Amino acid sequence: MKTLLQCVAVLLVVAAAVGQESVPKTSWSSFRNGPEQRGVATSSLPDDLELLWDFKSPDGWLSTAAIVDGRVYAPALEGYVYCLDLKTGKEIWKYRSIKNPDPKKFAAGFKAAPTVTKDAVYVGDEDGFFHAIDRKTGKGKWVFETGAEIAGGAAVYKGNLLVPSHDASLYFVDPAGKEVWHFETQDRINCSPALAGDFTFVAGCDEHLRVIDLNKRKEVRDVPLGSYLIASPALHGDILYVGAYVGEVAAINWKTGEYVWRYKTDREMEFHASAVVTEDSVIVGGHDKIMHCIDRKTGERRWIFETKARINSSAAAVGKRLFFGSDDGNVYGLSMKTGKQVWKFTAGKDVSAGVAVGDGCLVVGSSGGNGRLYCFGKKSKPAKAK
Repeated sequence: MKTLLQCVAVLLVVAAAVGQESVPKTSWSSFRNGPEQRGVATSSLPDDLELLWDFKSPDGWLSTAAIVDGRVYAPALEGYVYCLDLKTGKEIWKYRSIKNPDPKKFAAGFKAAPTVTKDAVYVGDEDGFFHAIDRKTGKGKWVFETGAEIAGGAAVYKGNLLVPSHDASLYFVDPAGKEVWHFETQDRINCSPALAGDFTFVAGCDEHLRVIDLNKRKEVRDVPLGSYLIASPALHGDILYVGAYVGEVAAINWKTGEYVWRYKTDREMEFHASAVVTEDSVIVGGHDKIMHCIDRKTGERRWIFETKARINSSAAAVGKRLFFGSDDGNVYGLSMKTGKQVWKFTAGKDVSAGVAVGDGCLVVGSSGGNGRLYCFGKKSKPAKAK
């Protein structure tokens, strides 16, 4: 099935990435919160979510934020990466994609999610530059240049970085920001990298799933997909789960290349959001305005939830609840079991950014002019007078 779209690159993870092991377990330190890219939070949330603060940016937010050690790391389309205090929303530092401080000088924006390690924040910009930022000070450490836009987050492998680019290459960059080697595909790479031991799995606009041995630095398997993808897959054991541009969600055994099941939507409209994968379910929203919950083992529909506009926001699973944004201007909370709405916040603008959940808070941004980054949690009660 042929279709026009932008590309994707996917690398699936089974083992934890070196360098991220030191961040607290309650963090959300990368696009889908962990090497398997399953979108499952390791932090809880209060039963009743309250708006704690919001932070405005003139061009809005498309990137999923990271939450580590009581700080929010949020790349914005205006060309800044902001570090904010999780409790108050106050700015701690900001880093610009260019060195020129003149606000009238154009600075490339950030669409990619950051990857946060013990010491650094890594993120690519729309001009193809990959930035390493000191996590404490916000000062730039180094910049690595690719040939086109970087829309996906980076993965950390044995202290090195895997950096995807729209120049159709996946770069292997050392801790000093120097290229060690790169792997070329036949089209742009768009999504966030991940790892599976010493292997990466790359799927993009060339309609092939490529298995790359990172030790031998070569492709060891080529699996024709017959379709483009745009979302980042999630991994559960040997099975890869991903929503495709042609209106289906597929479960593929990545070791054999065989399909386990294929879930068809009623309308053939694309999936841009990445799926949540739990022990029981695969849950993902599409441009058909519907959040789909699918039985992970059988591929049968469990429930659907309809919004009033397309869903680009990659959801997060938190205990028995699912949270996501919609371009209808709302952030939704659903029961994972039934799909019934249990919470809603009206932002008033498209909420296309993915949801991040860490340290007891939920963070998500709205896009468009003067879009806002929202933080939800539980407000502290004022101390009683003695």
